[in-house]
Amino acid sequence: MKIITRTGINAFPLLSRGKVRDIYAVDDKTLLIVTTDRMSAFDVMMSRPIPYKGVVLNQITLFWMDMFKDIVPNHILESDVNKFPQELQPWADQLEGRAVLVRRARPLPVECIVRGYISGSGWKSYQEDGTICGHKLPAGLKESDKLEEPIFTPSTKAQFGQHDENITVDCARTLLGEETGRAVEEMTLAIYKKGRDYAASRGIIVADTKLEFGIIDGTLHLIDEVLTPDSSRFWPAASYEPGHSQPSFDKQYLRDWLKAQPWDMQPPAPALPDEVVEATAAKYQEAYRILTGRELGIH
Repeated sequence: MKIITRTGINAFPLLSRGKVRDIYAVDDKTLLIVTTDRMSAFDVMMSRPIPYKGVVLNQITLFWMDMFKDIVPNHILESDVNKFPQELQPWADQLEGRAVLVRRARPLPVECIVRGYISGSGWKSYQEDGTICGHKLPAGLKESDKLEEPIFTPSTKAQFGQHDENITVDCARTLLGEETGRAVEEMTLAIYKKGRDYAASRGIIVADTKLEFGIIDGTLHLIDEVLTPDSSRFWPAASYEPGHSQPSFDKQYLRDWLKAQPWDMQPPAPALPDEVVEATAAKYQEAYRILTGRELGIH
C-alpha cells in the first residue's frame, strides 16, 4: 500500500476533493470514494499526511457498516479493487484498501451526532449554560462523565474552513421534516448503542460519534464514514477517569499538540514533527486492530 495525499485519476471526472476524500463520478448512479491520508484539525489542513490513515478510516467504516446493516442499509457497492471497473486498474496500487464504489445518495443537510459522554464542544456548552443542543443536563457533571442516556445533538454542515453549528433536535426536524428527523435520530442512537456495546467488549469507550445519512431511491441510507477515529472519540476503558480529558485512539492527540503551540487556529498550521505524525498514525492503527481484531496489512 502507498501513502496517498492526492489522487489524479483521469478515467472519471473528479466531483470533489474534500478534507480527506477524493470523489469521482463513475456513472450517474455510482461514485468512487478514495480516502486519502490527508489530515485536518480545527478545520485547517495539516502540511503532512498521517501514513495509512485513509486505509484505517476506510476499513473501519466497512467493518461497522457490515455490523449495522440490520439497522439501516448503506451505500457500499464494492470494496475489492480487483472488482472495480477496468478503467481504474492502472491506479489499483493507489486505491488498494482505501477506495470504495458506492451508490449515489442525496446527503441530508444535517450532521447526526450522538454523545454518550460529555467532552469537547459538548463540555464547553455544558459549562456555559448546563445544556447541549437544547438538552438540559444534570448539574455537577465533570468533564468526560458518562451521561445517563446517550443524547442526539445534531449540527448543520459547514463548508470546509468554516465550523459546523450545533442545533436543537427541533431545528433538525424542521430542516429534515418531522418523519425523516425522527428516523435519523432513532437510527443514530441505535447505531451508537450497538457500536458502543461492541467497542466496550474490546476495551474501548466510544464517547461520541458523528454519522451521515443520505437518500437513495427514497430510502434512508448510511453514508460516508462510520465510527472512525476521525468522526468519534475513542478512549481506552482501562484508563478512563472522569474529571479531565482522556487519552484517546483518535485525532485528539494531534489536537492537544496543536493547542499547545503558539497558533491562532488559522492557516497555515504548524509543521508537524516526526514524532507527532508517527504517534498519530500508531493511534489510528491501534484503534483498527483493537476494534476489528485484524492486522491492517500494510506492506
